[in-house]
Amino acid sequence: MAKVEIYTKAFCPYCSRAKALLDQKGADYVEYDITMDQAKRAEMIDRASGGMTVPQIFIGDRHIGGSDELAALDREQGLDPLLAQ
Repeated sequence: MAKVEIYTKAFCPYCSRAKALLDQKGADYVEYDITMDQAKRAEMIDRASGGMTVPQIFIGDRHIGGSDELAALDREQGLDPLLAQ
């Protein structure tokens, strides 16, 4: 399976929704809670080409975007092949 990384904040409903989808797919992921971690927040912004909202999701070397983009990728049947890499 591909490496999945997700940057989140506490009490974020979009983060919860994205993690629920990944859980449903059986994907293991590394979660970075940036609520109080300015270094991880800066890392996220850099990796996401300026993206400042959460979640920010990465599968392998590919930046997926947020929860809506992850759900759209799944609807277009593109998520499973990415996770299987």
